[in-house]
Amino acid sequence: METFLIKALQLILSLSILVLVHEFGHFLFARLYKVRVDKFYLFFDIGFRLFRFKPKNSDTEYGVGWLPLGGYCKIAGMIDESMDTKQMANPPQPYEFRSKPARQRLLIMVGGVLFNFLLAVFIYSMILFAWGDNYLPLRNMKMGMDYSETFHQIGFQDGDILLKADDRELERFNSDALRAVVNAGTATVLRQGVETVIPIPADMMQRVMRDKKGFAAERYPMIVKGLSGEGSPAALAGIQPGDSIVSIDGVITPTVYDIRERLDEKKGQEITVGFYRKGMEQSLSLTTDTAGLMGVYMRPPVEIYSTVTLTYNFFQSFPAGIRLGISTLKGYVSDMKYVFTKEGASNLGGFAAIGNLFPSAWNWRSFWMTSAFLSIILAFMNILPVPALDGGHVMFLLYEVVTRRKPSDKFLEYAQIGGMLLIFALLIYANGNDLFKFFFR
Repeated sequence: METFLIKALQLILSLSILVLVHEFGHFLFARLYKVRVDKFYLFFDIGFRLFRFKPKNSDTEYGVGWLPLGGYCKIAGMIDESMDTKQMANPPQPYEFRSKPARQRLLIMVGGVLFNFLLAVFIYSMILFAWGDNYLPLRNMKMGMDYSETFHQIGFQDGDILLKADDRELERFNSDALRAVVNAGTATVLRQGVETVIPIPADMMQRVMRDKKGFAAERYPMIVKGLSGEGSPAALAGIQPGDSIVSIDGVITPTVYDIRERLDEKKGQEITVGFYRKGMEQSLSLTTDTAGLMGVYMRPPVEIYSTVTLTYNFFQSFPAGIRLGISTLKGYVSDMKYVFTKEGASNLGGFAAIGNLFPSAWNWRSFWMTSAFLSIILAFMNILPVPALDGGHVMFLLYEVVTRRKPSDKFLEYAQIGGMLLIFALLIYANGNDLFKFFFR
């Protein structure tokens, strides 16, 4: 329950920030061109609201709704999600959206998307300024990686060290490395000191999505960082921080994953643990708990292998943040082609999937990294040419600019309804996928 609450709180806080910035982008351009904004709300106020405030001599009502699924900026004289068609039946007013030139209306509509991308770039820049960029180079993972069954089937072996995708050198283990490998014709790995080339099938990404086995995980030895408590099995047996565990019941266990496999078979049983302490091999007996755990914390790979840290001063952080924002956007856009496949559709997720992007323990760097990524997703999804999204309005405005003919209000009303129905259907499908995965997988 605690993990759920932490993730839910991060999700709500992050989406609140992103929605406020998005709607402020619309608001700013609307006010710049003297278009009246009737409402500016965080969350939806269907039926009632939690808070509202209308400043003296202001046309805008500010408030907080009760349904935390987004927010909105109600601009006078346009057909939007409020479906307020009464105002459209009246003659156009100078302060209304529909009375402004197409160029101004276009900037008002792209304002939200623009501000979301700028927010992502700013967050990335401040992360690099505050924390720098620390990563573990692939070549420094001396034990290589453990690969999923899907990658075993095409020739990868546990312990392989990733070197290249086609002729591209792979520097770090992240989503870009996965994209590079699955989209390559070949991958080159270092296997027992020898470079080995592995052919990559053309449908590799579809296989990954279909099998749901993932890509790979770092291989590293189990070095005890700490104990979970004085009453834990490891503490009672005499395990100490710094011990390097190398065997269970005489079976050699060079990596953390080898140890986990052995412990899964020994739940609640007495085992003999072999380990090195200060260069000397020793052993002792302990009884695991009912989950097959010894009660130890392990050193993560970044504390075992040599890492690289890039630091940025305030002015250097902005170009680096821009590069990271553009790279993230390109990666996300390239992944969109898989959404229209059977495997991609089955992997669509809703709010639960988004919430799981956040860590189970509060970490500000992870929170801001995830928020920046979501801001880019929000920007891209909103600019898609779907009625009811910003991109749908942009599409009709571009049509107007090219043809010099404005779509009728009735057509825009029907398009808005159709787009909203499509979006609701996608929301139901995506969140239905989350429920299916929760109950049946």
